[in-house]
Amino acid sequence: MPKTKFEDFIFTIIMATVMVYAMIVYNVALSQGDLTNEAFLLALGEMKIMVPVAFLLEFFVVGKLAPKLAFKIVQPTDRPAVITYIISICIVCIMCPIMSFIAMMLFKEPSFAMWIKTVALNLPCALIFQLLFCGPLVRFIFRSIFRRNGLKEK
Repeated sequence: MPKTKFEDFIFTIIMATVMVYAMIVYNVALSQGDLTNEAFLLALGEMKIMVPVAFLLEFFVVGKLAPKLAFKIVQPTDRPAVITYIISICIVCIMCPIMSFIAMMLFKEPSFAMWIKTVALNLPCALIFQLLFCGPLVRFIFRSIFRRNGLKEK
């Protein structure tokens, strides 16, 4: 969807913010044992640390690596939606372990077992959220901001 570096920058900021907020809320709810209104407020505090980390990681590393991995699975001639979903899956599969590691080091008792547990709890949620909620929402927001003179996006 993004056609220029500036558009990629904006898309990545929006995606990182939405995805990080959702995953922080999820992890706060896990640590509290329940999803409460307080989880939504507590998540805002961690965002100032985690959103810049996620943005930098996605914009400079994962955003370049994920399509390379995805095109080992799909072909450029495949349907654009399929390509989008496979790239999204690759991004989550790379970002989730890295972000889980960073969050564990900052907010939990660091250990290999804790990292594996965190990834195991986060990965299914991150995949579902990315594919069904965050991805479509952010693409809608992005298309609303960057209209293409009546041209339909694929």
